Amino acid sequence: MSKTNVTIQTNPRGIATVTLNRPERHNAFDEQIIAGLSEAFQLVASDHRIRVMVLAATGKHFSAGADLEWMRRMGNASYDDNLADAEALANMLRTLNELPIPSIARVQGSAWGGAVGLICCCDMAVSVASARFCFSEVQLGLIPATISPYVIAAIGPRPAKRYFLSAEPITANTAKQLGILSDTVDEEQLDEVVETWIDRLMKNGPLAMAEAKQLITYISGKPIDDQLAWHTSETIARLRVSDEGREGLSAFLEKRSPKW
Repeated sequence: MSKTNVTIQTNPRGIATVTLNRPERHNAFDEQIIAGLSEAFQLVASDHRIRVMVLAATGKHFSAGADLEWMRRMGNASYDDNLADAEALANMLRTLNELPIPSIARVQGSAWGGAVGLICCCDMAVSVASARFCFSEVQLGLIPATISPYVIAAIGPRPAKRYFLSAEPITANTAKQLGILSDTVDEEQLDEVVETWIDRLMKNGPLAMAEAKQLITYISGKPIDDQLAWHTSETIARLRVSDEGREGLSAFLEKRSPKW
């Protein structure tokens, strides 16, 4: 992908870094950013050489949320145009949430509105301790609708009521307590922590991690009944007899690194 508002870089290890690259506007969302992210996530999902994805941003802030000029245009557009625009955002978020590989959000500065949705769609997120977060939509007479499934899954309904309604700023420490972030670190440690997580993830079976993500999605909110018990039993039985499962067990018993 050429230099645009969203870039994607891969390395020989199989790490893809998708970067919001609009620092002059604090990486604010517009239709081009949304389309660029959608394209990048689809490329990552379809490339079996990629093992881990990092979502990053250039400049002082991760993302200021919605671009004001974009919001002004959509405020003057029709309902049908607004619906199509919102569906594009919703589909982009869903693509990120359903990536078959682990995803890590690397966060600096502030993340407002839809940017917090991006972070919640990632499997893990680390930010600098000085970062700030906010669901500011109600201050504009709007709501964080498209990001809500992922944010509520991360923090729960009760905290969502407080922060969706109050639009109060959230510190990095509180964001970690809520579940938006996995960890907070000093600025000079940010890349080191991301690399540590990458190294850990690269030791694990790619199929196993993809199946683990699907399992969590399938189980969430379901009652523990015969159907759920069968599904979990079938899943582990299938993985035990898979090539990856057999290789992983053999490597463990033979005290060597697995071949993935």
